[in-house]
Amino acid sequence: MPLPTTEPTTSIEKADRVGDLPHRPRVLLGKMGLDGHDRGVKLIARALRDSGIHVIYSGLWQTPRSLAISARDEDVDCIASSMMSNSHLVLVPRLIEQCAKVGRPDMIVNVGGIIPQEDVQTLIDVGVRQVFHTGASMNEIVQSVRDATTLYTPLKSDHAMARLAREISMVHANSPLPLGEGSGVRAGGTRGHKKVGSQSARTPSPRPSPKGRGSRPAQVVGITGSPGAGKSTLVAGMAAEIVRRGGKVAVIAFDPMSPITSGALLGDRLRVDFNTVDENVFYRSLAIVGEDYSTLPAIVDLIGGAGFDKLIVETVGAGQNDVAIRNYVDRTAVVVVPGMGDSVQMDKAGILEIADVFVVNKADFPGENKLVRELKDVAARRPIFETIATQGQGVVQLLDGLLR
Repeated sequence: MPLPTTEPTTSIEKADRVGDLPHRPRVLLGKMGLDGHDRGVKLIARALRDSGIHVIYSGLWQTPRSLAISARDEDVDCIASSMMSNSHLVLVPRLIEQCAKVGRPDMIVNVGGIIPQEDVQTLIDVGVRQVFHTGASMNEIVQSVRDATTLYTPLKSDHAMARLAREISMVHANSPLPLGEGSGVRAGGTRGHKKVGSQSARTPSPRPSPKGRGSRPAQVVGITGSPGAGKSTLVAGMAAEIVRRGGKVAVIAFDPMSPITSGALLGDRLRVDFNTVDENVFYRSLAIVGEDYSTLPAIVDLIGGAGFDKLIVETVGAGQNDVAIRNYVDRTAVVVVPGMGDSVQMDKAGILEIADVFVVNKADFPGENKLVRELKDVAARRPIFETIATQGQGVVQLLDGLLR
């Protein structure tokens, strides 16, 4: 009888395999069509992260258009599309076509999965860079990412969102923007390589004033709280409600960078249904070490300059000490859930001090009433919203309370 195993089929040692490149490679992993199985792509995502790569996972049931929008806004070096549903000859050409329509005709597309050998040349002919079969090694996949990664330069595109995405990449990587473009920020070094974690990078900047900065969005709110509190689902719900009302919104979602390989798994955007919101939500995932939000002021100005008047910033969610975000936003929502410690634990860490509003998410969990009572003792008239983000309950009220 075979023994069960928890090891991936192609294990790979955790090591930085891309630290010599001009910037941390960014890869979008996506599954188009009706294939509902994602175990394999998640194993690949972890292996790429453990090689020092920043991996954006967009989730199941993506359309060619939603995947193209994600690739553009995330400014990835390549798309890695997993195809297991025998629809590759239809969906992959549409993906390449949609990349061109959203301003990225240069986007590199690699395809993997159950691809018949006789279909490989057809895919190459329509613009696919490489095709990987089920026996491909992780080292081959990592090498394909290395081959796709080049030095950031200003993007020549007729699409404003494509140019915005590249300007954010250059600012966050501390690459110089040409004079007259974006915020004009110039800085040395390469984020994710030697300078990350330096003392200067960790020093918070003063909260920018909305007055006198014409490019800053009118409303910038921060969402913080412990991992697992449901921040990403709340942000997705608020973004969808803004679109339902006929508006547009930008989201910057931070995730932690590995202290060992500098890789990152950026999965927050999978909570947003881009098949519905389309281009009305500009969503960008970024990896940082600790609370290094030092590039955020310049990114905020870039987003405002692109015409967005609403910006939601989701923090890493490193725990009770994730308080630096208040220096960069106009209002801060602290998300808590029942069963993750009482208000005394949170208050002594300082996270309750920074809240402009409190959000008790997962309000259907046991202990919710007790948590609300304890929060009322420390809230000092600051509003408390009760939500069940997975069901959309309370999201409208929270949105109105934050973006008033």
